[in-house]
Amino acid sequence: MNEPLDRIDFELIVALQNNARLSNKELAARVGLAPSSCLERVRRLERSGIFRGFHAEVDPHVFGIGLQALVFVRLIRHSREKVEAFRRYVFDLPEAVGLFHVTGKFDFMVRVAVRDADHLRNLTMDAFTTRSEVSHLETHLIFEHVRKPGFPLLVEVKGAPREKRQPARPRRRA
Repeated sequence: MNEPLDRIDFELIVALQNNARLSNKELAARVGLAPSSCLERVRRLERSGIFRGFHAEVDPHVFGIGLQALVFVRLIRHSREKVEAFRRYVFDLPEAVGLFHVTGKFDFMVRVAVRDADHLRNLTMDAFTTRSEVSHLETHLIFEHVRKPGFPLLVEVKGAPREKRQPARPRRRA
């Protein structure tokens, strides 16, 4: 984006992260703009690529999903080609609904949505353990998934009041 974001832009972003179904009239009232100015700002934010999309959150049971899990995957080798090939492969799996390339003991964390435990077992055995680049799997069932609607505002916003922040307390050594 060529021009910096201001307080109103951030208010629009936060409001739409929390509820993307707000009408332009409701959104304009929340941020104190005329509806025409509000619509132009939102369109500018969309054109700049700040909004990657607007989504509807759906109850997974509607699609026959009775179980979700995290599949942690360790690769044998870490070449760019192997990592990219595995990433593309996972993205093509219908059951894969999220993919994280992570550091630590594992290389990937894949969130999967399946019908039941049998479906999960078959998916891990057929889709993951058969891959030559995979050396180890660890699967964790998800009992509950709660998602916050947006990201925290971690930048200084021109024109917005500064929040008072408490300094971090030093840790005591035992």
